[in-house]
Amino acid sequence: MAAGADVLITSHHGDLLGADGVVLPGVGAFDACVKALRSVGGDQVIDTRLAGGLPVLAICVGMQILFSSGIEHGITSEGLAQWPGEVTELIAPVVPHMGWNTVEAAPRSRLFQGLENERFYFVHSYAAKTWDLPPSERLAPPLLTWSRHGERFLAAVENGVLSSTQFHPEKSGRAGIALLRNWIATFPSRREK
Repeated sequence: MAAGADVLITSHHGDLLGADGVVLPGVGAFDACVKALRSVGGDQVIDTRLAGGLPVLAICVGMQILFSSGIEHGITSEGLAQWPGEVTELIAPVVPHMGWNTVEAAPRSRLFQGLENERFYFVHSYAAKTWDLPPSERLAPPLLTWSRHGERFLAAVENGVLSSTQFHPEKSGRAGIALLRNWIATFPSRREK
């Protein structure tokens, strides 16, 4: 892979639990993605990885399903509830939001290190527009990166070993490859070297 990692496409739980990092892609509808993931026990794999301090990166709808719920076409669907909050349709002159856009990277972001002024490629009609997780005295606050298309929405979240992007790094050229390299650099196996 251009970002410097060997890639295996699999649904085998042993491979997923033993990998340095797991990418949760997302294309399609919120409800269909949650149901498909749960049907193969993917939600349990994510929970186990996070409990073990093993990195997970969720992309696009993969990011959206991490929230408590999503509303598409008037239907509310339950998400994976890693984070409280709701994913709803963007209110903008043109939907879907399709194309290149800038982001407001969170201070101290590892994902966006060296990428503060770059543009990323988005393709979505829905997004999380608020952050409802209350601060904790015991845990470091998540790093929130925002963007705007008609209204402000979450473009990325870094929450311990759980990271997500609303945009597609794999379609974002050099900036996307650099972001994936930054994520790979967070792997425990990479930090020990």
